[in-house]
Amino acid sequence: MDALFRFSSAVARSREVEAWFSGGDEAMRRLAQPWFKRLRASGANTRELLHDGHPTACVEDAAFAYVDAFSAHVNIGFYEGASLPDPLGLLQGAGKRMRHVKLRWGEPVDEVALTALIATAYHDMAARLAAK
Repeated sequence: MDALFRFSSAVARSREVEAWFSGGDEAMRRLAQPWFKRLRASGANTRELLHDGHPTACVEDAAFAYVDAFSAHVNIGFYEGASLPDPLGLLQGAGKRMRHVKLRWGEPVDEVALTALIATAYHDMAARLAAK
């Protein structure tokens, strides 16, 4: 099994993450915020931090997802996304491990499928931690 992306500085609630949502391109960050709230709510052992300028959610200290805002879209990214089941083909990217879902203002989002993907990513990372 590959090494996990771990952050000893992950905390229950990060001031830096809170500040990120009120800075920069606020409109796109507002689009990302409810999805980060869902990441936060994944489990009692969910932690967070700002990593490389992106709000990042962890299971304990192991990163499982992040959000990022660009000028035209928002990414909901998954650190082990390449190994997640994605029956509706929401995930994009061709990296060895990471995948993301792009959200754009005015375009429909399959909220049920994306919420399920978040839950799957959280449980996948929890299982990886348990196996260590």
